[in-house]
Amino acid sequence: MFETSFITLFPEAFPGPLGVSILERARKEGIWNWETVDLRPFGLGKHKNVDAPPAGGGAGMVIRPDVASAAIESIDTADKHLVYLSPRGVPFTQSKAHQYAGGKGLVLFCGRFEGLDQRAIDAHGLEEVSMGDYVLAGGEVAAMAMVEAVVRLLPGVAGNEASLTDESFENGLLEHDQYTLPRQWGERGTPEVLLSGDHKRIEEWRFNSAKALTKERRPDLYAAYSKTHEFQPPETGDEHD
Repeated sequence: MFETSFITLFPEAFPGPLGVSILERARKEGIWNWETVDLRPFGLGKHKNVDAPPAGGGAGMVIRPDVASAAIESIDTADKHLVYLSPRGVPFTQSKAHQYAGGKGLVLFCGRFEGLDQRAIDAHGLEEVSMGDYVLAGGEVAAMAMVEAVVRLLPGVAGNEASLTDESFENGLLEHDQYTLPRQWGERGTPEVLLSGDHKRIEEWRFNSAKALTKERRPDLYAAYSKTHEFQPPETGDEHD
């Protein structure tokens, strides 16, 4: 079973979207499970303080390393990826989702305030991971998004696992345009090629659609894809005197 632990000051935020649809069904089937670890009981003093002012001065508060460490050490972290959700972390990608899905589970530290004392990050080898170039009030929403992306890749979770290979980012491109019933909707019709029954033409259309969308919306992805798949180095023949 793929075990997921969320260390958070707001356990009531969970499971959120993780408790519906295919993810909840997979949990009931024993494919994965989740738990919350409330950070507050590990706090210090009468008021269970978990934070303190930043060393060197400045605005906000920072989560204490002793409090964070006590919470982390209360969990079985063996063979699990330990992640700290942070806007300064490495970008979360589909490739990383596959990496996490291939492990035994996840431990996700949901930050708050100005962040987590660096000593706790270093001591426990937390991997700082970012869900995007923006800042949230805390790591809970980011943690849920990450776990949804990972868990749906686990064997037996997706209803049609073949569909997982035909999605955005799986082949370096965004997903192609999609169409369904009705065949004609107002003045807009379904592309004829999709109704042709010619699977080779359909696949070619979908590939070209994916390339065009990626080039328009994510030129960074398209450039990386082109470098790998399209731009081949020129052949160099043998030179003779």
